[in-house]
Amino acid sequence: MSEYAGMGGGEGGRPMARCIRHACAFCTLLLAALLVNAARVQLVQAGTYTGNPANRRAAIARYQHPRGDILVGGEPVTGSVDTHEQLRYERTYRNGPLYAPVTGFASQSYGTTFLEHTEDGVLSGTDPLLQPLPLWNDMTRGRSPGGNVVTTLHRAAQEAAYRGLAGRKGAVAAIEPATGRVLALVTSPSYDPAQLSGNGESTASAWARLNSDPEKPMLNRAVRQTYPPGSTFKVVTAAAALDAGVVSDPDARTDSPDPYRLPGTRTRLTNEADGCADTSLRDAFEWSCNTVFAKLGVDVGVRDMKKTAEAFGFNDTAVRIPFSVAPSTFDSHVDQAQLALSSIGQYNTRATPLQMAMVAAAVADDGRLHTPYLVERTTRRGGETVSGGGTHPVRQVMRPSTARRLKDLMTGVVREGTGTRAAIRGAIVGGKTGTAQHGVGNTGVPYAWFVSWAQADDAVEPGVAVAVVVEDASADRGEISGGGDAAPIARDVMRAVLGR
Repeated sequence: MSEYAGMGGGEGGRPMARCIRHACAFCTLLLAALLVNAARVQLVQAGTYTGNPANRRAAIARYQHPRGDILVGGEPVTGSVDTHEQLRYERTYRNGPLYAPVTGFASQSYGTTFLEHTEDGVLSGTDPLLQPLPLWNDMTRGRSPGGNVVTTLHRAAQEAAYRGLAGRKGAVAAIEPATGRVLALVTSPSYDPAQLSGNGESTASAWARLNSDPEKPMLNRAVRQTYPPGSTFKVVTAAAALDAGVVSDPDARTDSPDPYRLPGTRTRLTNEADGCADTSLRDAFEWSCNTVFAKLGVDVGVRDMKKTAEAFGFNDTAVRIPFSVAPSTFDSHVDQAQLALSSIGQYNTRATPLQMAMVAAAVADDGRLHTPYLVERTTRRGGETVSGGGTHPVRQVMRPSTARRLKDLMTGVVREGTGTRAAIRGAIVGGKTGTAQHGVGNTGVPYAWFVSWAQADDAVEPGVAVAVVVEDASADRGEISGGGDAAPIARDVMRAVLGR
């Protein structure tokens, strides 16, 4: 009986063992499937889940820590405030309207712009350069404290530009000629980016109000708006004429009738000033004779005018400071009449204030143009440098001899021409005024321009180049001029940089 029982138990155990093995194999397959699915979710589909609007983990993590700061003159012009809400830290701004064209905004609802956007990796702490142990941070999904962005801005120059515009529509850009450092970047009217920092009803209301405002306070007129440069473009035309040999002696009389009939048309171009007929390049530059420069542009020709304009930076779509700059334009698909108008800064010629500051800077630095830049370096929160501003290309725009002649011509404008209101005691100042027509039939209020550079008497090289444009000068149409409205603003900015 016992033998029978033993044999029966052995035969019944084998099917049981097979069932256990099958169950183990099935469980192993299930475990493998779970691991494969987990890997698929975490590796292959991670981006999909992360980008899903319903997933708030990324937003919560982004605003869980204070954001790094943007510095001007060693002092922060930004900050962060703890709201104790789910999106914990909101961005704050000191003198927000003054620095808005540089900082932009960092909004929990509407994203980032300008330096807040281009330097977001540093400011938010996600830049790999801020992480001493990148692999460990990747595994733990840790985040370094936000770093700081040190700008090239000159605090006093920025304040002088903003104060000078006094709420009028316009913009100011200032550059250090020998380096390309952006010293001032101001637009007016402006806005306080702190109004857009949060995610509540007040933020949505501010966003709607700012976007519907006809004065466009969020438009960065210094780098994102182009204008007809008017007579300030005559600096470019003079450079082209001197480099091409069309003019060899700035004091020799030119063959320039007044009025000048535009080639192939019956349209006669005239001047605001008297005595422009056949006058010299020097006198034409000082008193801004349209007829002389229109004819010079035709004599130089489209090819050389385009070559010189593009050397100064026109038609360049890749300018970054580090955020993008609207391209300034010089149209080369023109007939001779259109070329004549283009050569005095009209027709399709358009420029940003930053571009015209670059023109003045190239003249000031013996014909060399340093690529403008706004970020000096980035640092960790403790001040340790993470990266410098990088290399900044330099190109020779014109012959050094041409630049020296242009410096002399621009100095004459301030000494005894249309730009006397830009003069600074204890400094050599060169400038060029401009009054640009626009609108249908030129019925719009002209834009008042002034471009200039300044060198302290005891300095070895010019310290600043400036461009100013005023859209809505508070004067009658006939009284508006770059010398009257824009030159005093440029003077105050240059004075601030030179310490005069």
